[in-house]
Amino acid sequence: MSDLVTGDAVVLGLRPARLPSRALAILLDLAVYVTAYVLIGVGLTLATASLDQAAQAAIAVASFLLLLVGIPIAVETLSHGRSLGKLACGLRVVRDDGGPIRFRHALVRGALGVVELLLTFGTVAAIASLVSARGRRLGDVFAGTLVVRERVPGTRVMPVPAPPPWLAGRFTQLDLSAVPDGLWLAIRQYLTRMNQLDPQVGAAMAARLADDLVARTGAPPPAGVPAAAYLMAVVHERQSRDAARAFHAAAAASPVPPVAPVPSIPPVTSGFGPVPASAPAPAPAPAPYVGPAQAPRSGGFAPPA
Repeated sequence: MSDLVTGDAVVLGLRPARLPSRALAILLDLAVYVTAYVLIGVGLTLATASLDQAAQAAIAVASFLLLLVGIPIAVETLSHGRSLGKLACGLRVVRDDGGPIRFRHALVRGALGVVELLLTFGTVAAIASLVSARGRRLGDVFAGTLVVRERVPGTRVMPVPAPPPWLAGRFTQLDLSAVPDGLWLAIRQYLTRMNQLDPQVGAAMAARLADDLVARTGAPPPAGVPAAAYLMAVVHERQSRDAARAFHAAAAASPVPPVAPVPSIPPVTSGFGPVPASAPAPAPAPAPYVGPAQAPRSGGFAPPA
């Protein structure tokens, strides 16, 4: 079992694919691509029969490069390492640190695949895969990729420990573009296993990894920060950037639903013409003034005795 660490800083229990499964996936891919190449080649031959031999040769070379080199590169780039043959066999191409491949990885694999797979009928690729400890061909070695099996029982996920709270947001301006994938892999594997190491060995390894990371970033190490805490904070910063980039990409891809228009309120009419709906209500009429009550006056007659 080979432990691979993804861009989310977790360990995946994925096993590298071996020669039989990889050969079956390549045969399935080549069957599809060669069939399409033959059909399109016959059509181009009939369509360019009136042209001279130089033009026909140029069209044949262009169709070969497009169908047997360009399309496999585009498929691996757009599917993140899952071609039709690899999807049928449960395989996937990933980077050395377990992350998804990009165009440059697929380009190197496709360019060397012309020599390894097509020109030598897979002999060089088979020998390189048998010699490699992880079953990699030359295209994987130069591209920094690995073909792994996805249809295996998953193991327990071991996340990277969170950095101390007082280091949160301290490395937002750090340039991480020059840090190679191999160094990220070593840092993340150390952080997930740091509690299993001897304290002295773990401290020495953390210091060495922190020095390598500082040399790659070009920024001086912060004073008073332990090496392990520094590594945790930098890995957490990379995770935050990857998550923000993925969130923005998903937000840009999702369509925004249209906003329904607010219906207008019709005016209220009365018998004397239209009255605006926002017109104030008439004030009530004031009550008549009632003076204070007075005692009745006597008429000058005394009551009888």
